[in-house]
Amino acid sequence: MDLGIAGRKAIVCASSRGLGRGCAMALAAEGVHVTLNGRDATVLARTEDEIRRAGRTVQAVAADVTTPAGRKALLDACPNPDILVNNAGGPPPGDFRDWQRDDWLRAIDNNMLSAIELIRATLDGMIERRFGRIVNITSSAVKAPITYLCLSNAARSGLTGFVAGLARQCSAHNVTINGLLPGSFDTDRLRESAAHQAKQAGRSLDEQYRVWKDAEVSGRFGTPAEFGAACAFLCSAQAGYITGQNLLLDGGSYPGTF
Repeated sequence: MDLGIAGRKAIVCASSRGLGRGCAMALAAEGVHVTLNGRDATVLARTEDEIRRAGRTVQAVAADVTTPAGRKALLDACPNPDILVNNAGGPPPGDFRDWQRDDWLRAIDNNMLSAIELIRATLDGMIERRFGRIVNITSSAVKAPITYLCLSNAARSGLTGFVAGLARQCSAHNVTINGLLPGSFDTDRLRESAAHQAKQAGRSLDEQYRVWKDAEVSGRFGTPAEFGAACAFLCSAQAGYITGQNLLLDGGSYPGTF
């Protein structure tokens, strides 16, 4: 299927690796001019080179998107994006009893307010051009909170609640805002969480991986490429009637109907 977005411009935050990288690769394959972002310039350059070798248009901005300076650098490089994929590394796992006020504020700033700031900077331009696709990468924890990820549960749910109202205000202008909720994907984030749980349970990392994989009804973890394909479709011309939704990608592990 031709997604109808060739020639569009996209900012994909935290896209040097993991799920953000999967989204950037999928959009670039559709002919979107992608602005990559990451904090590690070396890793970012490898992703940029891979996309460029495939004959696609790409630029990279090494910056921390959770900071005002990082967001400014992204917007200076791509001031009028048609597509915005919000993404940022999740806060650490742990016990809420161990966290102080600053820990909560940092999580909310990084995983809620930074996305809102980028939406605020780009939404009106999308409305004027009558095309815009905003995708927020959040977490399956928005749907089914994870006990040891309380910081993530709170911050990402806050972003989801904000978007639920905003999406209805811009739908008539062909601007959509949706959430992608990843379950267990084979990324650095999964490995970090597995290491935390392995330590708590007295298991090796390999054992913890096996326990988690056995708990997946699909019998496996997802891949960044699968996630990226879902993101690309939500950004497509054909997806203009999908907005204010939260698409759960977890291989069917969530045990509910809705």
